[in-house]
Amino acid sequence: MSPPVKRRPTGHHHGDLRNALLLAALELVGERGPHGFTLAEASRRAGVSVAAPYKHFTDRETLLAELATQGYREQRDRFAVALGADQDPVEQLASFASAYVRFAAEKPALFDITFNAGLDKSRFPDLAAAGDEVARLLLPVAGRLAPSQDAAFDLLLRVAAAAHGLAVFLRQGLFGVGSGALTDTEEKAARTARDVARQHHA
Repeated sequence: MSPPVKRRPTGHHHGDLRNALLLAALELVGERGPHGFTLAEASRRAGVSVAAPYKHFTDRETLLAELATQGYREQRDRFAVALGADQDPVEQLASFASAYVRFAAEKPALFDITFNAGLDKSRFPDLAAAGDEVARLLLPVAGRLAPSQDAAFDLLLRVAAAAHGLAVFLRQGLFGVGSGALTDTEEKAARTARDVARQHHA
C-alpha cells in the first residue's frame, strides 16, 4: 500500500486549518503512534506555520483529545448499527464485539488515540462525555442478561476486553493479514462474546 500523498496547502480558513491539523496528526499517529509526534510536526505536515495550531489547540493533548472524541463518536455510531441488527441481547453483544474488531482494523490511528494516548478525561469533558455515550448505548443490552447494574458492567467489560485483545492480536499480525483475517477475527470476537454472555446468563 503506497503512503498517502502529502498535501501542503498554501492557506486555510479557520475551519480548514483545524481539520488540516487533525488529519495531519492522524497520519502521524498512523506512522508513529499517539506519542510519536509534536504539534510542530503536525503543522509542517499540514503545511502551516508552527504557531498555527495554537489558535485551536493549547497543546498536543488537546488535539489528541479532539481526535479521541471523534473516535468514541464513530464507535458509538458503528455499535448502534451493530445492535440494531438483532433483538436478542446475546447476539447484540456478539455484533458489538465484531464491530469493535472492525473499527480497530479500519481506523487504526483513531483506535490507538482513543485507547493508547493516556489522555486525562477529567481535563477534557467532551472526551469523557463521548466515552459515556458509548457506555450508555451498550449497558442496557448487558443489563438484559445481568441481575444488577454492577453485573451488567462486568459483563460488558469482559466482552469488550475480549474484543480488544483480539483486535490488538489482529493488528499485530497474529491472525494473518488481509480481509480474510479480519473476517475470521470478527467471527472469533462474536463467538467469544456469545460464550461470555451465555455463561453470565446461565
